[in-house]
Amino acid sequence: MNFSREQIDEIGILVRYNLETTQQGIKVHSSAGGEHIEAVRRLYEKGLVTQIDGGYLTDLGRSAAEHAQALILMLAPYHQTTAS
Repeated sequence: MNFSREQIDEIGILVRYNLETTQQGIKVHSSAGGEHIEAVRRLYEKGLVTQIDGGYLTDLGRSAAEHAQALILMLAPYHQTTAS
């Protein structure tokens, strides 16, 4: 299974949300890249965010963002330190 460019862009938006609070959203301005504007629009249409330009995460969006952020952490390079 390959991810589409659109899905990757949507994940890129979801990982920008601060999951430590429900009181902080994001706003994608009209001056942002077209791929970001379209990604947020798709997330809104899927019911993951509250506004067409970002806003807050819905319950479903929060779950998706939690999974996306966990995946990013799991895939981060692991730097093993060696004892001298």
